[in-house]
Amino acid sequence: MTLWFVFALMTAAAIFAVLWPLGRGNVASAEGSEAVVYRDQLAEVERDASAGLINPPEAAAARVEISRRLLAAAEHQPEAPAGSSVRLRRIAAIVALAGLPVVAIGLYGTLGSPDLPDFPLAQRSRTPDATQPLDNLVEQVEQHLEKNPTDGRGWSVIAPVLAKLGRIDDAIRAFRNSITYNGESAARRADLGEALVAAAGGVVTAEAKAELERAVALNADEVKANYFLGLAAEQDGRASDAASIWRAMLEKAPANAPWRPLVQSALVRVGGSPAPALSNDAVAAAKDMSETDRSAMIRTMVERLATRLKQNGDDVEGWLRLVRAYMVMGEADKAKAASSDARQAVAKDPQLLQQLNEGLKNLGLDG
Repeated sequence: MTLWFVFALMTAAAIFAVLWPLGRGNVASAEGSEAVVYRDQLAEVERDASAGLINPPEAAAARVEISRRLLAAAEHQPEAPAGSSVRLRRIAAIVALAGLPVVAIGLYGTLGSPDLPDFPLAQRSRTPDATQPLDNLVEQVEQHLEKNPTDGRGWSVIAPVLAKLGRIDDAIRAFRNSITYNGESAARRADLGEALVAAAGGVVTAEAKAELERAVALNADEVKANYFLGLAAEQDGRASDAASIWRAMLEKAPANAPWRPLVQSALVRVGGSPAPALSNDAVAAAKDMSETDRSAMIRTMVERLATRLKQNGDDVEGWLRLVRAYMVMGEADKAKAASSDARQAVAKDPQLLQQLNEGLKNLGLDG
């Protein structure tokens, strides 16, 4: 009601502003006209002459001067409004009085939202604010999902957040609902499998493995699902199967894939070959060699890589391949020396140094 009262006052003020000049007309100007003053002066001169207060020559001179001024004032005075002008002003006033509210209401009915209900104050206070703590935002989304349990987009948004907050059971439920209401996809199945692994303390359970296999069936190159399937093989004691899975991932991965160091470290953990230090052609040629010849060729390739890195030390991936190769060959001292040389080579580039340190950390070389 307060809002409508304010609107009414504003409308009344607008109507008053329109009617005020129309109602005044020319009354003020008529009353204060110079012509009226001069007419009064002429009448006063006549009275003074009749009473003998001034002699006839002075009276005649005064009449001439006042008449001259009266004529000059009459030339500049606007004509009095005719009756039709008065009627027009009255019509304009009536139109302003009745038409302005009608036009305003019509425009609001067309362009406004008269049927929109009021937005409760309590609900306004629950509007998401990016500056609020994460827990508060999660609580708001959860309250929304309680009222709208079929909102697939809401479940897909909150699921990874719940996982990050350590609410694994709630995250699993959110991932399942995301699949139910958004449809099946390799990424959603892989996310659910990862959450099930986290709930089991890092163990790839049969339930988690089933979800990961579904993800791979939908997309054979799903990175997360393939990595955890390799982990499942490692936990089952099938190191060679795990190495095959991870090696296949590395062969398909781009050189700058952010997950490459993690998979490479896992491959070294299960005793994978130092093939990543070699080119694809060298790996193919090594398959037909004896073990002695293959080892000699690999060692030669590693030495060439080490020589190249001494000349061009900006190749972080090359340094990581070299360190990994030394570790697989059982030469831990050379691996540590290579990691030290690598840090010195990229010390002037903070970004490359950070990338190198992360890769070495994944390989188990923190120092």
